[in-house]
Amino acid sequence: MITKLDRLLESIDPARTLDQVSARVDEALNSFRVKSGIIEDWQGFKAVLAGFLRHVENGVLRIRPSFSGDPDFDWGRCCNLLRREYGANGEKAAFEMVRTGAEGGLLGVLRAVEGRMLEDYAGNEVAAKISNFWGSLSTDEQLAVSQEYLDKYGHLLPSELTGGSAARIRANFLRVLQEHPSIIRKLRNIGRG
Repeated sequence: MITKLDRLLESIDPARTLDQVSARVDEALNSFRVKSGIIEDWQGFKAVLAGFLRHVENGVLRIRPSFSGDPDFDWGRCCNLLRREYGANGEKAAFEMVRTGAEGGLLGVLRAVEGRMLEDYAGNEVAAKISNFWGSLSTDEQLAVSQEYLDKYGHLLPSELTGGSAARIRANFLRVLQEHPSIIRKLRNIGRG
C-alpha cells in the first residue's frame, strides 16, 4: 500500500526535482552567449553576471518571452551567490578569475553561479512540497509519518542520530525530509564514478 509519505518522497525524488531543475539550468548555461571569456572591466563583468542570472532564471522558470529584470537587483543576487561560493569578497574573487582566466575563468564562475542557483531552486521546490504535505497532517499523523520514515529509511542515516528513540531525527524531521533527495541522489551515484 502506498502511503502519504511514499507519495511525498516520490514527488521530491531527485529525478523529479534536482535532476529536472539541473537539466534546465544546464540548458540555460549552454545557451548563454558572451563575446569573450576574458572580461577585464568591472562594469562588463557585472553586466555579464547579472545577464547570466536573468538568463538562467528565465530558463528554469520557463518565462516566455524572457523577462529582462533589473540589472542592479540581479547583480545584488549574483553577489550573494558568489559570496556563498567564494567567501566574503566572492564577487571580487570571481572578477579576478574572469579577468585572468584562472580556475576556469568565466566558465568556472558561471558554473559556480549555476550550481548555487540549482541548490536554491531545487531546495525551494522540495521545501514547498514538504511544507504542503506536513501542513495537511494531524499531529498523530505527523508522529506516525516520522516513525514510518525511520522504519523505511533509518538505515540510511547516521547511527548517532537514530540511536535510542531517534529524538534528534524526530525533532528535526522536516530537515531530514529536506535532505532526503540529496541522500537518495548520492546513493544512486555510488559506483557511477
